[in-house]
Amino acid sequence: MIKNQWYVVMSSKELKKGQLIGVTRFGEKLAIWRDKDGKVHCISDICCHRGASISHGKLLNNGERVMCPFHGFEYDSTGRVKTIPSNGRTAPVPENFIVKSYPTYELADFIWIWYGDKEPTHNPSYFDDIDDSLAYTEFSEVWNVHYSRAIENQLDPIHVPFVHYNTIGRGNRTVADGPVVRWINDTMFYFYVFNRVEDGIPARKPEEMKISEMSSVYLEFKFPNIWQNHIDEKLRVTAAFVPVDEEHTRIYIRFYVGFTGIRFIDKLISTLGTPFNKKVLHQDRAVVETQIPKKSELRMSENLITGDLPILEYRKRREQLKSEITK
Repeated sequence: MIKNQWYVVMSSKELKKGQLIGVTRFGEKLAIWRDKDGKVHCISDICCHRGASISHGKLLNNGERVMCPFHGFEYDSTGRVKTIPSNGRTAPVPENFIVKSYPTYELADFIWIWYGDKEPTHNPSYFDDIDDSLAYTEFSEVWNVHYSRAIENQLDPIHVPFVHYNTIGRGNRTVADGPVVRWINDTMFYFYVFNRVEDGIPARKPEEMKISEMSSVYLEFKFPNIWQNHIDEKLRVTAAFVPVDEEHTRIYIRFYVGFTGIRFIDKLISTLGTPFNKKVLHQDRAVVETQIPKKSELRMSENLITGDLPILEYRKRREQLKSEITK
């Protein structure tokens, strides 16, 4: 994992007020809940007393505390035990009775968690060009791969005519000119795809390609785990690749539409497009889950080609971000 980053971990609609749930993220068991004001809290789901699941307990005081179901230990949102019932409610609690807590944030109808060993230095950011003028539908599913593999699938322009031969890859455009990668800042890049039908002319190199700075068709990736296909100002597909553990990733797909400016109509259009988007995603899943190893690294036994440039850029920057943590 890249530490000290804001990760999308779940959809806001999956957690209601007064609800306590347990999830696995980053290979860790987490207890997440909303208090009476709707604020999200997250602590380790492993009780510091005897290791029971805190999320199987219940909320107290309108969500100010959560009670472990095993022996009634009460935790606040910082992960500190405030009450040990068997010692008496007025008895002091030793300092070592504490579990890890995680800063949370809500943005763009997603719940984000700061994963790392430092305090957050900034708030998370979504895609700047997506706002309330676009309606969306959303679905999610779990893939049996490390989140890096799932991300790389969406950075791969040369698989499209083969994996998606009867959907988004129709036309047999197997030659990939470029692709062109343009870094916007240290953690975000655009890439542009120029696939064409085989005509006997070798693929042009990225430096031979020219793109308009105002090109409206591009793909975008933001570290550590969100991606956008910017098809049109009024049409987008986004994905959040949520790390569950080393071999599982939950992917949240959204289809944004703003053709009419009338929200319920755009929502209907988006809903009608969901079956197609699921079909495309399942075509990817059928192949990506066969990849070995399930996790990717910068240096591994693969022979990359020019068409893999966005993947290589991702791997290099991911390696840099990981190494910065260890310095």
